[in-house]
Amino acid sequence: MPNLKIPCGALLAVALAACAQPPAAPSPSPAPSPAPAPGGTCQADAARFAVGQAYTEALAQEARARASATRVRAIRPGQAVTLEFDGGRLNLQLDAAGRVTAARCG
Repeated sequence: MPNLKIPCGALLAVALAACAQPPAAPSPSPAPSPAPAPGGTCQADAARFAVGQAYTEALAQEARARASATRVRAIRPGQAVTLEFDGGRLNLQLDAAGRVTAARCG
């Protein structure tokens, strides 16, 4: 067998490389948090001043603005409405006489 002279530094480098851990895989980025619904800041309490008043477009717009809602919907007795939740919508419930009976967001 031939006599090979290998420098100690080379042997040490090879030994350390064999023991080294592979680089850690990059951690997956966290899932983005769901975006809030547009205009999800409706605050029905601020629109409750309208309860008992006759519904008008001007009243609806003032209630919408005070509630920080992006839209307003008048719901009359017996009227079919969609049930999806919209955090930016103010719903004004009306009675048969056209007076506001409730103000709710959604």
